[in-house]
Amino acid sequence: MGKTSYRIENGNFYINGKLTYSELPGSDKNVHGLLFNARFIQGIFDDRNPANHGKYDRFGKVFDPELNTLQLTDSLKEWYDAGIRAITVGLQGGGPIYTYEDWSVIDTGCFSEDGRHMNEATKARLIRILDACDKLGMLVIVSFLYQAQEHLFHDGTAMIEAVRTASEFLRETGYENIIIEVANEHDVGNFVKHPVIYSGEGIAGLINFAREWSGNKFAVGSSGGGGSCRQEVIENSDVILVHGNTLRRQELYDFLMKIRDKAPDKPVVCNEDSQMFGQLQVSYATHTSWGYYNNFTKQEPPADWSITPGEDAFFAARLKDMILGREKSENQYYLQGFEPDCHINQKRYIRLASLYPEEINYVEFYQDSRLLYTSFAEPFMLYSLTTWEQKPYVIPEDAKEFRVKIYLHNGEIIQKSVTLAELKK
Repeated sequence: MGKTSYRIENGNFYINGKLTYSELPGSDKNVHGLLFNARFIQGIFDDRNPANHGKYDRFGKVFDPELNTLQLTDSLKEWYDAGIRAITVGLQGGGPIYTYEDWSVIDTGCFSEDGRHMNEATKARLIRILDACDKLGMLVIVSFLYQAQEHLFHDGTAMIEAVRTASEFLRETGYENIIIEVANEHDVGNFVKHPVIYSGEGIAGLINFAREWSGNKFAVGSSGGGGSCRQEVIENSDVILVHGNTLRRQELYDFLMKIRDKAPDKPVVCNEDSQMFGQLQVSYATHTSWGYYNNFTKQEPPADWSITPGEDAFFAARLKDMILGREKSENQYYLQGFEPDCHINQKRYIRLASLYPEEINYVEFYQDSRLLYTSFAEPFMLYSLTTWEQKPYVIPEDAKEFRVKIYLHNGEIIQKSVTLAELKK
């Protein structure tokens, strides 16, 4: 059925028999065999909790799960052209961090309480994504379990059954462009209640079961929390899936090199980090694959799956330039978060995006003449909490202008501003 298959050899990915990116004329040989990817975890998202009806009608859209998936598949070609060769999609979705403090109020409805059945509409949306990626030559990292949905299962046994159900379903689809992620961050949150997921030996066993139940057709692994990868996971995974959340470049480098020392012949794929695409330099230096994660445009339903201006566009350009070995171009800057519909109940999440964030020393954020905040590290966010999360900004009634001063390492100062009057209407 499928057009796209892959194999792993000496820690490198081959898609349809070719070392990834080797088909691109002039491509940098150091990136051959890597699998640059994007976290599109909400690609088949739905929320069946009636209390949340209408919650996702925002950003100028009315949320519809079928349309959400359709818009993702329609966007894939432009991501492929930028160099993305895999996306991560979650059967139980991910956390819309700017919508809820408690993600357990969401019911994605993917699995029955005993884990033995999958929702037919969910399966159909996933097949559409598998098919669209298959036609392009892309892989899909299918993430099975999510800690915030743990309470929807009877118990740990039901979660084991869910792994079996999902593995057998993927085996029967006929597609070969699949990588299995048994659990998204198996060692965080509510997974602590279930040693079969949370412990090293437990998740290692599930990795091996998923491989068997899927007919040994797919590479299997499981991520831990940011900067976490247990020895049992390394030893039992076909592909070592890691998350880089909260890690700066030196920390990410050290983390990846420790894994490399333990498993030099296995591919290491970071499939969640942040919009901090300066991490691509670490990926290049360690010959590991990196995954872009924009938790506003790509994780707050309804997601905008296109390459949006600012962070998305700059990441896509940097990735393509790195793959093709292009020389550095002139820097660009974009004040993110002031787009007309880009708010949640008038709360905005303001960032300064740059094509070369490494050139920035620090950024000052001003409302009129008042200094609100100074950001010293990529991603340059107003009211930063972590590398992937920030506090909101609400435009005051009397505010007229929002301005940033960008202090470059070379001593140059650049300013960008937005007139606030139109946004308050």
